[in-house]
Amino acid sequence: MGAEAGCVNVMDRLMPMHLLLDAGGRVLSHGPTLARLVPGGLKGRAFLDLFDLRSPPGLRSAADFPGIAGQKLRMALRGEAWGLRLRGVMLPVAKGWVVNLSFGIDLPRAVVLLHLTDADFAPTDLAMELLCLAEANEAVTGELRALAQRLDGARRQAREEAETDPLTGLRNRRACDSVLARLCRDGEAFALLHMDLDHFKAVNDRLGHAAGDHVLVHAAGVMKAASRADDCLARVGGDEFVMLLPGAAEARAVRAVAERMIAQLSQPIAWEGGECRVSASIGFALMPPGAGADPARVLAEADRALYAAKNAGRGRAVQA
Repeated sequence: MGAEAGCVNVMDRLMPMHLLLDAGGRVLSHGPTLARLVPGGLKGRAFLDLFDLRSPPGLRSAADFPGIAGQKLRMALRGEAWGLRLRGVMLPVAKGWVVNLSFGIDLPRAVVLLHLTDADFAPTDLAMELLCLAEANEAVTGELRALAQRLDGARRQAREEAETDPLTGLRNRRACDSVLARLCRDGEAFALLHMDLDHFKAVNDRLGHAAGDHVLVHAAGVMKAASRADDCLARVGGDEFVMLLPGAAEARAVRAVAERMIAQLSQPIAWEGGECRVSASIGFALMPPGAGADPARVLAEADRALYAAKNAGRGRAVQA
């Protein structure tokens, strides 16, 4: 008995997930880790009543054990709530069989669900070390992913700042040129409005640059109120602005937008108890779909129309 007990203790230590079966396939003893799966105990119960053997197939009784000896077994414990999959091997011993099991790919789930520690595995088993390595790798991967997201966000912010006019919050010339080039390349119908503030220099000379900045911010607000979500609004010079309206193909609708902004900018702009007065002149060009227009030519057409508006008395919109 002492020798048998010592042998069982050795198996418990070296194979904490083993089953020792008699010749009829009933459990004589089992490892302590395997016992965690069945709190009620496994001893005395038939192996085939306890486990659903999924591979190899065709096992119906203990008489079939010799045919699967040494083969890889894939099984699950019947009635086990977590659905943990087990892998193992069965080999003959004196007057019976020994089955050694492992959690296989379900090891991470088993560790969490059963609260397993390094003591629940064989001394030579690297399961916990591999789990720690996997967790460390996942942590590093997570940090690298977070760093990549932060860098991407920083790049987007830097690009946004590089393409934004800091005073008005509108796009700058660089961003405007990029959008214009894309519209021309894609052959999409669009309208380009080039707006210049009339009498702006007089505001700067009479009231100072702070008043001038106030007028520019006000003009940007007027443009935003007249625009759609997909429109590109840009400050391209001191008091020069451009609006790009994708999909706009009707002169009447574009003119209505231009005249609405001109009307609003002709109103007095309050400033430190007084007021600033400017007006706006706009030249606009329409590009039909599929025109394959050259960006420089579109800008030149709108620019000529702007100068025509100024020469005609300012405070008006002229189509190229």
